[in-house]
Amino acid sequence: MPLIDISPVLSDRTQVYPGDTKPSREFLCRLEDGAPVTLSTLRTSVHVGAHADSPGHYGAGGRGIEQQPIELYVGPCHVMRAKGPRGGRLGLDDLEGPIPETERLLIDTGTFDGIENWNDDYCGLEPDLVDHIAGKGIRLVGVDAPSVDTQESKDLPAHARFFANDVSILEGLLLRNVEPGPYELIALPLPLEGFDGSPVRAILRCP
Repeated sequence: MPLIDISPVLSDRTQVYPGDTKPSREFLCRLEDGAPVTLSTLRTSVHVGAHADSPGHYGAGGRGIEQQPIELYVGPCHVMRAKGPRGGRLGLDDLEGPIPETERLLIDTGTFDGIENWNDDYCGLEPDLVDHIAGKGIRLVGVDAPSVDTQESKDLPAHARFFANDVSILEGLLLRNVEPGPYELIALPLPLEGFDGSPVRAILRCP
């Protein structure tokens, strides 16, 4: 079946949430220098590009990423478009259509311009929308923005409702060129013990 890659490429041009660590590569040895192998060290935030938040990222006592149920990140999903208000919060009326029956919902807010050209006016989610989504039985929500809260938010009310409802989060997905509809999601985080998140290689498999 056709695969759609919804993960941005990571490089030294990648921008990250203000205050996070940008990707950098240190060569320990290189073939070009006569070494038998090329060996690299990667240093970056675990919230870089397409990534999964762990509950421990935004709630005291929350699970580390290695404790997250792995089945959350593999299975049927639905991609939706929304008319996200730049710098504001996405509500139920901003979604283009009713929320489908699914355990995994990916929302293209259309307000993030890309990780090499960071814009700080992407939209977050309304806390009431998170509660509504949870009430539909959805266990995982993914967005194209780097956060489910606005960049200016300090108290992170959307994250708080995700934690209260035990709904998991994917952020930084490339959804702009994906047609709305049903897919199979594969977006596995690394089992980083105690960590607050992990990069993912997120792909969609067409039905």
